[in-house]
Amino acid sequence: MGKKPIIKTEGVKLPLVEEFFSIQGEGFHTGRAAYFIRLGGCDVGCSWCDTRFSWNPDFHPLVDTDEIIEHAIHSGTDSVVVTGGEPLMWNLDYLCKGLKKNKICTFIETSGAYPLSGKWDWICLSPKKNMPPVDEICSIADELKVIIEEKNDLKWAEKYRGRVKDKCRLFLQPEWSRFDSIIPEIVSYVSKNQVWRISLQAHKYMHIP
Repeated sequence: MGKKPIIKTEGVKLPLVEEFFSIQGEGFHTGRAAYFIRLGGCDVGCSWCDTRFSWNPDFHPLVDTDEIIEHAIHSGTDSVVVTGGEPLMWNLDYLCKGLKKNKICTFIETSGAYPLSGKWDWICLSPKKNMPPVDEICSIADELKVIIEEKNDLKWAEKYRGRVKDKCRLFLQPEWSRFDSIIPEIVSYVSKNQVWRISLQAHKYMHIP
């Protein structure tokens, strides 16, 4: 049996973990201001995940999506980042429609483990070994960001480099708790394989959400 997204109320309600205005801290858009919407629910189960509090959607109330959209509008943002958890467990068509109607750019951070819903100005794909991405998302991802915990993860990164489009931006990001031990490997690798760039969790250095 294939994986199916958890679609409740056609996306007019979503399990909201938190929403806040901040600065993007990872990948291609590092340093850009954005409004973040974190949704509950994730069954990917990364051992190093720093948002485990979001995994169980039952711990987070279903909130009217219209209310979430209104909060984003009133924040004054020009872009929204939808993250999780794994946000594609939910139908995001309604959310994106409401944001775009108000001329807000839509960005998503996803493992790609579930089929895409919603209309996106930027798709950041961060594939995980536990639940690899569905094929369709690889061909449309704007950014490939692979978390590197150990040297063998570089092979995993190259596997997905071969599946994304030519213009996709490529990033290797050290797993935070292994930073000191793995960053020399990443630096050496990027020096020899210059299609890749290094992504750092800049928000953690700046002590911002």
